[in-house]
Amino acid sequence: MSQHKQIHFEVSERKVLLRLFDVIVVLLFLHFLGGFFEFHYFTISSENFYWTIVLSFYILFFGTVFEMYNLQVASNQYQILRSIVLTSSLTVLVYLLTPILTPVLPENRLQIVMFYFAILFSLFCWRMIYVKFLASTRFVKSVILVCDKAELDELVKGIQNVDPHYKIVGYVNLEVNQTKGVAYKQIKSIELNQIDYFLETNFVSEIVIASQKTESITVDLYNKLINLLEKGFMIREYTQVYENITHRIPVQYVEKDFYKYFPFSRSNHNKLYISVVRFLEILISLLGLGVGVLILPFILVGNMIGNRGPLFYTQERVGKNGQVFKIYKLRSMIVNAESDGAVFATVGDSRVTMFGKFLRKSRLDEVPQFINVLKGDMAVIGPRPERPVFVKEIAAMMPFYETRHVVKPGLTGWAQVNYSYGETLQDSLIKLQYDLYYIKHRSLFLDLNITVKTISTVLFYRGQ
Repeated sequence: MSQHKQIHFEVSERKVLLRLFDVIVVLLFLHFLGGFFEFHYFTISSENFYWTIVLSFYILFFGTVFEMYNLQVASNQYQILRSIVLTSSLTVLVYLLTPILTPVLPENRLQIVMFYFAILFSLFCWRMIYVKFLASTRFVKSVILVCDKAELDELVKGIQNVDPHYKIVGYVNLEVNQTKGVAYKQIKSIELNQIDYFLETNFVSEIVIASQKTESITVDLYNKLINLLEKGFMIREYTQVYENITHRIPVQYVEKDFYKYFPFSRSNHNKLYISVVRFLEILISLLGLGVGVLILPFILVGNMIGNRGPLFYTQERVGKNGQVFKIYKLRSMIVNAESDGAVFATVGDSRVTMFGKFLRKSRLDEVPQFINVLKGDMAVIGPRPERPVFVKEIAAMMPFYETRHVVKPGLTGWAQVNYSYGETLQDSLIKLQYDLYYIKHRSLFLDLNITVKTISTVLFYRGQ
């Protein structure tokens, strides 16, 4: 069987591609500008190679902050335009303000204008090419599932809602009493004797097994999969694919064998990692509290006008190993907001005051929690701490929920920067998947990623 596979880039490869070409395109355009026009502020040579390194770092850092490497943003010409303008502006501003690491400011101010528009124009042109010719076609990956038809809808939505370029084009039905040849929402049902022809004619790149019931895999199907594996087709298990694409742990498919799917990160017990993180947490907390003191007069005025009541409040939350502690926050709801009992906060909650909405959106309401970090009740990064009453309710309905308490809760976390406010059990399940992913993959790199995404959340005023 001849194999005509389309070129496909995985999610991580696409992000590397974007970062690489952002830097290359900008540097090439600046080099071109210096060679053909009277532009002397930025030149590339062996004597000042560190100028290039610093500029590349600023582009990648601010590009990450302003979501240029978010694939959904990168594929939308209107959203990416905003990100390009913000990234170019902050990159040039910070580059000009660090003359120890960068060229001395030119006497001719037109050079600065040329420098700014060179970065802006080069990024704009390259990213428009990406949106027009690459994002919508080159990254499509055709896949077939091996699963029960009853689970197909949920399995497809679980992946394609996150990565629409991961296209499930067919499925092999594992149900015992199955209807032959029935397509499902343009996803074709494939008979065992048709697999080879279907793979070839649809340029399928991958076969995904989405069943944990080994008895569903018949001898004929098993032999066929072995044969396809020997021919070079990639065969993967669904939970592995789900985790790689969504950056979540699919607890709804894990059942009893949870230890196979989310073994805890070694960093959770690595003394060097814990010591470094603790040192950084103390520095960040002191800095955060210092900023809090500086803006306290404005907060007091806003509280008097828009809150009218106590500025601070405390609330019981569940911490590491299930220990209950008191969390400190700036009050964002009306006084006695829970006189009728504890309830989940919701989007557009009528109990949130006018000034409280500002505090939540800007995340300023969480500044006092730096005190909890200094006390050791919380970390800067980790799963958000929940109230004891809600922990009991959710844990009774959702397996593995209390696994979140293996690490300290945090001011911000993987779930907070990747998902909106949770109001339902389904929302809690998705946030749990993100929290377990963090616990499984916890590292300084992931912590840095969350930190940058948190900065994006604050700058784009996306707090809840």
